[in-house]
Amino acid sequence: MFKIVPRPAARCPSLSKKESTALSQHRPFYQNKQLELYAAKEANRLTLRQLVFFGRAMDEDRLIKSANYVRTELPVRIAHRLRDMQKLPFIVVMQEQVAKVYELYWMAFEKFKRYPPINSLQDNVAFCQFLSDILREHSTVIPSLSLGLSLASPHLSPDDLDSFMRRMLVSRISRRVLAEHHISLSEIHSEKQASSHLGEPHVGIIFTGLNVKQCIDKCGALLRQRGDCWPEIFVDGHLGTHFAYIKEHLEYIIFELLKNAMQATTSFHRDASSLPPIRATIVAGANDIGVRISDQGGGLFETLVKTPSDLFSFSHVRNAARLQNSRIGALRTVSSSPHGMQATVDEQVGRWQKNLAIGKYSEAKDVGSDPEMKAGAGPHPRIGIGLPMSNIFATYFGGSLELVSLDGWGTDVYLRLPKLGTNLEGIEV
Repeated sequence: MFKIVPRPAARCPSLSKKESTALSQHRPFYQNKQLELYAAKEANRLTLRQLVFFGRAMDEDRLIKSANYVRTELPVRIAHRLRDMQKLPFIVVMQEQVAKVYELYWMAFEKFKRYPPINSLQDNVAFCQFLSDILREHSTVIPSLSLGLSLASPHLSPDDLDSFMRRMLVSRISRRVLAEHHISLSEIHSEKQASSHLGEPHVGIIFTGLNVKQCIDKCGALLRQRGDCWPEIFVDGHLGTHFAYIKEHLEYIIFELLKNAMQATTSFHRDASSLPPIRATIVAGANDIGVRISDQGGGLFETLVKTPSDLFSFSHVRNAARLQNSRIGALRTVSSSPHGMQATVDEQVGRWQKNLAIGKYSEAKDVGSDPEMKAGAGPHPRIGIGLPMSNIFATYFGGSLELVSLDGWGTDVYLRLPKLGTNLEGIEV
């Protein structure tokens, strides 16, 4: 691992002496020639179809080309986001959690910039380990950004804050997709995954015959494991629908939508002897796949937003819950945890199982001094990331997510995803 030596920041005329001193304690901030060089390049956006086509019939030559593409593309995408953070008001970028993310991005940028070309399969093994280490190091980015921007929300307009967060999170997804896809292709090439995912054809992390009903059934079953008092889920429509997509993304969206519907239904009908079901309808169009999830959870009239789409916002102006003490406290807990947040279904299920074990353990022992609890691995309140992240995942390849509230009755959620895999990644440069 490279040791990055801090260099003094260039003096900016508009900054006070105190501010310039603060900047000098961090990575090179303004007027860094290497950063400007990479930020001036355009990201080479890809489609799902391109990722699948290149990943088929993988051989050594194509695998090495894939590795070098990832090696040269990721620092460009990181550089764009570093420039985004540099454009924030100084009071925002110096917020502790935002500065923490900037530091992580700068270190990753330096590491990628210095990484030598991959020329052999042995080089690629080392590169995959390097990518895995970077992914793990950046596990706190989502909660740290959300916490930092929530606290700095009064200093940014809602449009500017949401636009910044969208660029940051979409870019993060894009980099993880490229890294994880290459790692998966490398494992498949080395036959480590030869017996995995039987019956589910895939190229890297993209499942070429992803069954939508099976995803809904799986997410519903996982959610119902948490307790007996959950509503039933009925699935109808085009039940045989399948298409090429990143399974982890679709499952995360469905999981979050069903979880919200179940929680709303259970809360709204807390005194009822039985719970009304949730209905998931699948529609396969010529160009798109659609999923509508309908609940009878009372709608969104009790939430702190004016319109349903404000639930996707990171601004306290559009969603007052962003500055609630419980949510800020929960974000602090998650961002300080070494596990961070990956935004996957497996992560949430694993956390529930760990919380269940902790609950049983606490019956026999006081866990107040338990290091895992202090680190944030134990139970914590909801942090309000699920819906915004679901919206980011849905729109990454040109899809959409829409909430329609029938106040006093329930909520309909409409998910649309492109079917043909020809949409470019939704990265803003």
